[in-house]
Parts: sequence; structure tokens; C-alpha cells
Amino acid sequence: MAASHGGEAQNITQVVEMIKHQLGMDVPIYVQYFRWLGGVLRGDLGHSLWTGRSINEDFLHRLPVSIELGIMAIIVALLVALPIGILSAIRQDTITDYITRGIAIIFISVPAFWVGTMVMVYPAKYLNWMPIVVYVPFLEDPLNNLKEFIIPALILGMAMSGTTMRMTRTMMLEVLRQDYIRTAWSKGLKERAIIFRHALKNALIPVVTIVGMQLPILVGGSVIIESIFGLPGIGRYFLLALMQRDYPIVSIINLIAASFVMLCNLGVDLIYAYLDPRVQYR
Repeated sequence: MAASHGGEAQNITQVVEMIKHQLGMDVPIYVQYFRWLGGVLRGDLGHSLWTGRSINEDFLHRLPVSIELGIMAIIVALLVALPIGILSAIRQDTITDYITRGIAIIFISVPAFWVGTMVMVYPAKYLNWMPIVVYVPFLEDPLNNLKEFIIPALILGMAMSGTTMRMTRTMMLEVLRQDYIRTAWSKGLKERAIIFRHALKNALIPVVTIVGMQLPILVGGSVIIESIFGLPGIGRYFLLALMQRDYPIVSIINLIAASFVMLCNLGVDLIYAYLDPRVQYR
């Protein structure tokens, strides 16, 4: 019996060593890291521990979903935040200003995941209606694709727009008090020309910073929104990998998300030069 137990333990040890070798875990941690980084630099993102599929294929299949959701959410956020922020500034301390400031506070305070959950639950319970949750690629059916994306994009965009709205109002108020704006008023220029030709461009510089800082929040928000609405994007892929402890997928998505944030910061810096001629890069 003792010999039998000893043989089983030896077999288990051999199996463990074989699995470690297959996973590349039989070498020091720094060697594992440089192997992984070398594969990434060559375009090989590795394979899933659960499915064995190439991460490259899964990532390329899911990336367009997250890009479409992100672009639509940013468009919604800017279309809501900029006009309302400008209107609030030029109608300072009026009922319009109070209402728009209240809207901004609501958008900041209410979490997107809660709104998404309520949109899925209550219409289905009381109205027998719920958003489309079966993904349809854009090239196959553009109309149904947009129908599926519009509600999650609105929810995510509204959540992003609150901070941008308040910053737009604050900066517009500051710019409108500048001497060159008073000069423009005294020359008899129309309000539209003063707002859009003279004030807005200078007021947008800090707003661009806020939008750039919110893009990582967009990445995080897409994890929950994609899971709620059944969108097969990178966010849902990341959440499934976390629940399954599929570490190669988690590592790659973290690396790509960090690179995305760095590129966004670079893009914001480059936009500064366009908005403010005083900024020059040499």
C-alpha cells in the first residue's frame, strides 16, 4: 500500500511538472516576463488557459464592438455636455442655469451600471419590453446594430457628460469675463460670433483635458455596460477572464488599456497646440 501511494504521489508530481513546463512556469519569474513581453512585441498575445484559443483572434473579434460603443458614448457625451455647458454659462444665475447644473449633478451622481440595470429590469417587468441583447455586426445589419448600441451608448455617454458639462460652464464663465470679450461686446458683435469664434476655443483647453482623463473611465465603464447589455466586447471579455482566472487574457488587456491611456494623453497634448497657438512643441 505504501508503495502504491508513493507511486501515485510521484505520478502527480510528474503531471504537475509537465503542466508547469507547458505553461512556461518552470523558469524564474523574470524569464517568464521577458518571454511574454517578447511574444507581445512580435504580435503574439498568447493563448487562453481555459479555451486554448489564440487571444489574437478573440481580441480582434471583440475589439470592433468596444470601439463602436466607445465612439458612440464619446459622441453622446460631447453632444450633451458642450451645448448645455455653454448655455448654462451664457445664462448664468437664471432658471436655465439652475436646471442644467442640476442635470450635471444627476449625471455625475447616478452610476451607469445602476441605470443600465434599471433599463433592463423595469421596462421588461412593466412594459414587456427590453433592449436588444443579441449582437448583430454593423456590416450585416446597420440599423439593428445601431438599435442595440444606442441605449448603452446613451447611458455611458450621460455618465461621462456631467463632469465635462460643469467644466465647460466654468471655463466659459472665466473666458467671458476676459477683456477681449468685453471689447468684442463693445464693438457690437453678435452673441453667436462672440461665443463660438472668440470664447469657445479658449474655453475648450481645460475641457479637452477632462475628456482625456475620462477615457480610462470609459474603458472601465464598458466592462459593466457590455456585461449588462450582452455586448461581446473587450470589457465583457475581460470580466469573463477575471472570473475564470484566465491570467494571460487579463495581462494583455491591462497592457493594452495602459497603452491606450498613454496614447490618449499624447493626443490631448497634441490638441493643445491646435487650440492654443502659444503652445509649441519643438
